[in-house]
Formats: sequence, structure tokens, C-alpha cells
Amino acid sequence: MALPKHADRLERIWHYIYLAICVLIFLFLIAPILIVIPLSFNAEPYFTFTEKMLSFDPTGYSLRWYDLLLTFGMADATAPRDGSWWSDVWANSAWIGAARNSFIIGFFSTILATCLGTLAALGLSRPEMPFRRAIMAILISPMIVPIIITATGLFFFYSATGLANSYVGIVMAHATLGIPFVIITVTATLVGFDHSLTRAAASLGANPTTTFFKITMPLILPGVISGALFAFVTSFDEVVVVLFIAAHDQQTIPRQMWNGIREQISPAILSVATILVFVSIALLATVEVLRRRSERLRGISPN
Repeated sequence: MALPKHADRLERIWHYIYLAICVLIFLFLIAPILIVIPLSFNAEPYFTFTEKMLSFDPTGYSLRWYDLLLTFGMADATAPRDGSWWSDVWANSAWIGAARNSFIIGFFSTILATCLGTLAALGLSRPEMPFRRAIMAILISPMIVPIIITATGLFFFYSATGLANSYVGIVMAHATLGIPFVIITVTATLVGFDHSLTRAAASLGANPTTTFFKITMPLILPGVISGALFAFVTSFDEVVVVLFIAAHDQQTIPRQMWNGIREQISPAILSVATILVFVSIALLATVEVLRRRSERLRGISPN
């Protein structure tokens, strides 16, 4: 917010103090990222800045750890990088396999969480819905309850039902964690929804299905997509639940990073972290664009 021209001296002093505090908080929050990103280009197998890096010597920087993400676990990493080499990467690279699992699990858990969360939000938005507050509290409880408790409960439940050590169980578990984010974002979108549009569609002869797909869905779509992105990020970042219910060979990126920290400290972990940072930035930017579009569609933002 810009400082008004009629502000007195005390207001101007507080304005600049406020900006300084905001800058310090921002730096405090992003300091780990500012450290991790350059360290991922370290030519040496260290988690500290070397003298060459501090002096900006080009020989102190390298892409070796990003290359290791492709070659780690390969049958023959020294072979010529032709089609066979890339086939070896896809089939045997540990990090590529973990990324593949993360995207597959994240995709299906996001679809499931988005469908169930959107249906729940639509039901909770209706004024005639009984016990709305109690149901809402139950549905968003996975976001509030410590994840270790949720993971322990899922472990015992899955062990009794046979879903443990299965991809179906992991997808369902990740969907459980993503549903609260979908419910919250879609419910926030429905707050400004003009229900006179659905009543007008019904008066013109449209059935509920047509009304939903032609009227309701296009208007709440930005909120649905935002919730889906949050659900995907939740699934992509989850490690505790996977440690409890997944088999040893069902590796995801967070679990592979966890194993790398436990078994061998390698700067390749920093390379993965850097890639995930940029993926998260891209997703958050998408969410912000969708939020502004949703505000424009609902007439909240003049721009």
C-alpha cells in the first residue's frame, strides 16, 4: 500500500519501519531456499560453500548432481547417451522412478480428492444442509490432526483391509490429505456465487445436471483447479504416510530424499530440492492467476 501524500512524519517513519520488518520476515522465510539453490551447483560433494564458489570461480560450479539424478541406479551410466541410454534411465534410474511414482500417485489422488472435495463443498454450501459445521470439521480434520496420527491410523486400517503396500492404498491416503484443501478453496469460491443464475436456468427448463455443467462449474472452475493444485502439492510432498503404508520398492521423491539423507548424504538431494522449489513456484503462480480470474468472474476485482 502506497504512503498517502498527507501522511505526517510519524506515519512516514512507521511506514518505512513496517516495510523493513516485512523485508526481514521475507528474507527469513526464503533464506533456506537462497542457500539450497547455489549449493546444488557445487562441484564438490559438500553441503557448504567452497572457496571457489565464494570467489565465483567457474570451476567451483557444476551440474554433476543434476546429472546424478539421471544416472543413479542405472545399469550402465557410462554408455553413450543414445536411445538405449535413455531407456536405461527410464527403467533403472532411482530418481526417475521415484519421480514417475510421485506424478502417477499425485495425479490419481488429485483426481479423487478434487471430485470428492468439490461434491462435499457443493453440499456444504447449501443452507438446508444439516449439521454443516460438524461435517465441515470432520472433513477438514486431516489438515488439523498431526500427520503421524493419521499415518498410524491408516497403517492399522490398511493392514486389516489388505490395502497396505499397494498403490491404491497410497492414492486413497493422499486423496484423504488433499480433500480438505479442495473443500476450503471451492467453498471460498461458492461464497460469492450468485444462486439466482441456477434458479434462472431451472426456470428455463434446464435439469440439475445441465445447470451444474453449464452454469455452476464454469464459475467455480478456478476454485476447483486451485484446490486440485493444492491437493497435488500435498500428495507430491508427503513422506510420512508413504513411510507407514508403502512397500520398500514404492519410492516417491520425498521418500527417496528421506532415504538419501539416512543412507548417504549427497548434494543430489539439494538438486532435487531446487527442482521442487521451482515446481512449487510455478504451481503457486498458477493458483494466484486462477484466484484473480475467479475474482473477476464473480465481480469482486475491477480489473
